[in-house]
Amino acid sequence: MIRAKTAALFSAACEVGPILAGRGKVEIEACRGYGANLGIAFQLIDDALDYGGSSAKLGKNVGDDFREGKITLPVVLSFRRGSIGDRDFWRRTLERGEFGEGDLETALTLMKKHRALEDTVERARHYGAMARDALELFPPSPWKHALLDAVEFAVQRAH
Repeated sequence: MIRAKTAALFSAACEVGPILAGRGKVEIEACRGYGANLGIAFQLIDDALDYGGSSAKLGKNVGDDFREGKITLPVVLSFRRGSIGDRDFWRRTLERGEFGEGDLETALTLMKKHRALEDTVERARHYGAMARDALELFPPSPWKHALLDAVEFAVQRAH
């Protein structure tokens, strides 16, 4: 889902400049790779923040993804690492949409227990590093510096 939405959007936005400027295939592919990896990192942090961020920082309510039944990486990690009872909880809430009082708190507890948020952030850092690496062929410039700063912003939002 992330690749088809956020990564595709970021990728297209990052490759359009070099295409319009008539740059070579290698530079266009580097910018596409930068955008795709930045998009994945950005979305993974967004997914983690939905369970571990603050409403003021997010601009939305914590737990919106949970209430909407979205299957994000923190959920997948918690499900895979969980006991049968943990998995039953995820099936009841996210598959069947049966929510009860305290279910968001239970979800947060399970994610903490299984290090799902920390591991999602770590995976986002990995994609951020790949985005930075994609820009290595470009010489130092204010534009390159700004693109590298965008990666840092996307990943550091988790803190």
